[in-house]
Amino acid sequence: MGSIVGISPYLQADTQNSFNDSFKKVKATIAAVQEHMFPEGSKIPSAKSMHATQFLFETIKDVTYDKDIRAFVLEGANELIIREKGKFIFMNQLDKEKALRNYEKTRYGKNWLSRIMTLSMEAIFSDPVYGSNINEKGWKALNSFGGMPRPKTRYIKL
Repeated sequence: MGSIVGISPYLQADTQNSFNDSFKKVKATIAAVQEHMFPEGSKIPSAKSMHATQFLFETIKDVTYDKDIRAFVLEGANELIIREKGKFIFMNQLDKEKALRNYEKTRYGKNWLSRIMTLSMEAIFSDPVYGSNINEKGWKALNSFGGMPRPKTRYIKL
């Protein structure tokens, strides 16, 4: 039993490195999807200005995050890359819209896009302590405010 406990940090580090490498491969695609959903010039802050992709990365890499959903986020992005032959990030807005609407017609794509939408909205409207909703702009756009009491730290350490 002691040897398993002793090796555990190394296994976790390897898993984190694997996740980091996998995320790097899909990061631009996820960012392009988020920026299409929440573009610059809207009444609410854009995904880009709220650092939504970084928020998504930090959220799903956390050890407390559901590993199946983490895998789903990565696999869904890979599926979009394959469907669009690696060209999604280079498409104009109209072609991106068509590609996402076609992906949305599949059950898998619909669920994946919903997950990306949810994580992006969490970025835009969460408490700024989590590294997004810069200067509370998401809240201000809705003439709202976060819940009370406000969190003092980013995540609970287990």
